[in-house]
Amino acid sequence: MTKEPGIPTLTPLAEQYFEMRFTSTRRGARLARRLAAVRLHEWGIPYGSDDHDAIVVIVAELTSNAVRHGHVPGRDFHLRLQVAPRLETARVDVTDTRGERLPPRPATVVVGRDPYVSLSGRGLLLVAGLASRWDWHLRTDGPGKTVWAEYALT
Repeated sequence: MTKEPGIPTLTPLAEQYFEMRFTSTRRGARLARRLAAVRLHEWGIPYGSDDHDAIVVIVAELTSNAVRHGHVPGRDFHLRLQVAPRLETARVDVTDTRGERLPPRPATVVVGRDPYVSLSGRGLLLVAGLASRWDWHLRTDGPGKTVWAEYALT
């Protein structure tokens, strides 16, 4: 392959991970969103791009839901962000410690029926609209659940 003058050679990004625990508060959710935005930019998904903005909205909604619906006093939520350029996907996992309040399954999301889904909070409607796939599962290593979403990078 010959490089043309003035055209940069693109090299595929390596798979990237970021994970951290945050206080189960609005401030913790805001910090998680901000740090995810910074990481994405550092990994080559720049601020203001469609991919960046969509992934940050997914992080914001899932972390907000973890605080609002998964809060247990004295317990944190966990964010894991993974970007796999080879697979052209970004994955967001948010784990909380409250297992008795479960979100609906993707196929059953209906506005106004579930506390996770409302017009005022947008909740999982935004996630469902932006993500190529999303779902949740109960934790195997303790109480609570993980809600995850995958986003197809463009």
